[in-house]
Amino acid sequence: MQDDEVLAEFRASKALLEGHFLLSSGRHSAHYLQCARVLADPMRASRLAAALAARIPRELRKDITKVVSPAMGGVIIGHEMGRALGVEALFVERPTGTFELRRGFELEPGDKVLMVEDVVTTGLSGKEAIVAINEAGGEVIAAAALIDRSAGSVDMGVPFFPLIAINFPTYDPSELPPELSATEAVKPGSRAKS
Repeated sequence: MQDDEVLAEFRASKALLEGHFLLSSGRHSAHYLQCARVLADPMRASRLAAALAARIPRELRKDITKVVSPAMGGVIIGHEMGRALGVEALFVERPTGTFELRRGFELEPGDKVLMVEDVVTTGLSGKEAIVAINEAGGEVIAAAALIDRSAGSVDMGVPFFPLIAINFPTYDPSELPPELSATEAVKPGSRAKS
């Protein structure tokens, strides 16, 4: 799947939003990719996951025994990646502020894990998820995401494979351009405003 085809999937599902958005990272942007909308269509989610799985080198893909994603945003794409790779898909969540496996999910010693997210901006959630996965006994051997909006700057500590890199500018709250500072930011993501 080419970049323009990926963006067409986002546009078709009205998942590419324009306005003033507060991202989970605390940064602001005039663009927001609402992955929940693009993944609401199971066939579209399956196509995107298959394309993302194809980005992972075959020799690495064959070693993956589990997919783990951070809740909430990564749950659907994580599930679809599990389907695409033919392995079990689990997720970590933050009931007390720190990611952990719950709901009876377990990793076996020696499990080779692909950590999957929907969107990566700073990589913070992904890195926190990787710590939780490793602490639970898994070994994260790679990370993947539908969208990399880090401008190629994120270091997940493992090989990272995005489906597409989109470099919409993001801003620190103290450096907002006039057109954004003139409007109130909307928080469309899964984390509550802090």
